[in-house]
Parts: sequence; structure tokens; C-alpha cells
Amino acid sequence: MSGTGEMIPPLVERIKATLVGLKMPRALEIVDTTVRRLERGELSALEAVDALLSEELSLRESRRVKTALVMARLSTIKTLSSFDFAFQPSLDRTRILALAELGFVDRCEVLHFLGPPGTGKSHLAVALGVEAVKAGRSVYFTTLADLVGTLARAEREGTLREKIRSFCRPALLIVDEIGYLPVVPGGGNLFFQLVNARYERGAMILTSNRGFAEWGEVFGDPVVATALLDRLLHHAVVVQIEGSSYRLRQHTALMPEHIRSKAALQAPPLAPPPRRRGRPPKNGGAHLGIA
Repeated sequence: MSGTGEMIPPLVERIKATLVGLKMPRALEIVDTTVRRLERGELSALEAVDALLSEELSLRESRRVKTALVMARLSTIKTLSSFDFAFQPSLDRTRILALAELGFVDRCEVLHFLGPPGTGKSHLAVALGVEAVKAGRSVYFTTLADLVGTLARAEREGTLREKIRSFCRPALLIVDEIGYLPVVPGGGNLFFQLVNARYERGAMILTSNRGFAEWGEVFGDPVVATALLDRLLHHAVVVQIEGSSYRLRQHTALMPEHIRSKAALQAPPLAPPPRRRGRPPKNGGAHLGIA
């Protein structure tokens, strides 16, 4: 500062050069405004430094989150604030917000969202994934069909072990749409290998329109389904959503009565998993050393 209270111009230029060298574009952008506020007595010296650093940190955090969301494949962003809890009264809003504190991720638990199509399962799964990214957790989102396809391709190419390891790296793995599409032959076994590898080592969020008692049909093998549920329900949180499709709410009056009644199907019943009758086939993980 000079005797008149004005910042010496060469000093401002040196600060700008330093900010360029430190790669602090946001601080560089606001330095002139901050200096003027400082000269007018609107900020103290410490407040001016804090303003520059806070703005830069905010920009970097925004970039980190944006990059992490892309890496997580969460390109379609859903948030808890945009979820219409009033439309789904079966949901306990307090419970969902408690899940957003991410304790289940730290405990490596599995969170299940069960319910008919259109009731908000994927929205909630993605929203919790976004919260995890913001909190600095690594996240990966995929559908069951894409996941099984990727694992099947890796198996054909002899890289299954490496691919399973890559899916074990994220702190939270979100697998959407279990039960929507038929699983390819052997797909249940591949999914079991991944679930077994993540068991008690990483959290998962699963969404399904099918009750647990139907998973033998979903995966085409009751033995594999039993082994899956044995692990997926051991440390689990189950949220069952009942009600009509959120996506069809604006068109209900235009729908024929017989279709309207189908749109209001109740969520699949929660049934206990079938009694475990043995391990999956020998080609289902033994070569990876997975018990």
C-alpha cells in the first residue's frame, strides 16, 4: 500500500503474474475488483486474501465435481432437492436424507431401491451418487445389462480378472435396472463374481422392479440368485417404493382405464431370499480365487 492508501500498480501486476504462475484463473479474474474494494476500505487485507482464495477454491471444486460426475457416468444429473416426495408418500423423506449422509458408503453396505417402473428408484440412486461425488467419494454408475455385457466381453478377451478389479475401485457402485431386461446366459454368474469381490469392501446401490423372490428368474439360475442375495442382503438397506409412475402422472387422465390400472401397480413384495442350496457352478469364480 502507498501513503495515499492506493495499491502500487507494479505490485498488482506482480500479484497477477504470480496468480498466472500458480494457475489460479478465478483469483486472477477478480483481483482488480478485490483491490478496489480493499482501497475503498470495504475489505481488510486478510478478507481480501480470503476472497481470492475462496473464489479459486470454489472454481476448482466445481471442476473436480464436474470431472468426477463424468467419470462416474452420471451425465444426467438428478438431485434430492428435485425429487417430488409428495408424489411418493410411501417414502420416508427423513430416511432418504439420512442416507445422503453416506454412512452406508463408509460401512460398505448395499442399498436396494425396489418398486414398479417410474416410481423414482433411478432418480434416488443417481441423486445419492451425486452426493457421494460432492463428498469426494469415487462413484461409478451402470445398468445391469451394460455391466454384464462388459464382463462377458472381458471374459471372452481373457481380461475378466482385471475388469472385476476395475469395478471394485469405486467406493460406490450403482447398478440400475435389475430385472428390466433378460440377463444373457452366464451373466448371473459374472455378476456374482463382481458382487463377491466387492462384498464387505465397497458399497453398492441396486435398483430393481422385481422382488427378491423373483431373482432366480431374473438371472436364470436360482443357485446363483441365492448366492447373490446371500451377499447382497447381509449388510443391506432396503427401500421399497409403492405408488404410480411419476413419469406418467401428467397423462393419467388421457390413458384408457385398463392401462391406467396397470400404471398404478404396487411394488413387488419383499420376500426372503430362497434357501441357499450350494455354491454357484465351478466356472463361476473358482478360477479367480473367489469363495
